[in-house]
Amino acid sequence: MGISTSRSAVIFDLDGTLTVPCLDFDAIRTEIGISGPILEAIADLDPDQRERAQRILLRHEREAARQARLQNGAVEVVNTLRNKGYPVAILTRNARATVDLVLDKFNLVVDAIRTREDGAIKPSAEPVLSICGELGADPKDSWMVGDHRMDMLSGRAAGTRTVLMISDQAVPEYADQADHVIRRLSELLSIVGSP
Repeated sequence: MGISTSRSAVIFDLDGTLTVPCLDFDAIRTEIGISGPILEAIADLDPDQRERAQRILLRHEREAARQARLQNGAVEVVNTLRNKGYPVAILTRNARATVDLVLDKFNLVVDAIRTREDGAIKPSAEPVLSICGELGADPKDSWMVGDHRMDMLSGRAAGTRTVLMISDQAVPEYADQADHVIRRLSELLSIVGSP
């Protein structure tokens, strides 16, 4: 039997993980007139309402992307991981256009991107498994890094190890769903280690 050449990938959420949180989800819900998880609520609207809601959401996302600030050390952490041989991906519920704005703004280079336009969204395991497949990475040796319960659920469902980024926030009640909890992205480098 041959030795597996599968790699370990590091998959990041975008807003609140690589960037400082700047989307006002309550304002988005209020303007659209929905409650609960935004994408799921929009999907339940009739076609005309859905189109209006998607325009509102995209406007908020674009404005947030224009105002985005990276978490301290984000570029250095991504570059260090890639230099050590880890493919790095972004998995977000945002639109691709807003991800591209952020990447261009900060000259941030990643190996794969998965957005809501690409099919199933977090908390499904499917987008994580799809990224791992694209990158030739083994999910059980890979990492999902995010700031929300949905990131942890998506990573766990796919069989990855999970890292919850909380910055200066209080430790949330769902922190026990993560394998590791960090306050700074730089902490990730000692967790992930060498490939």
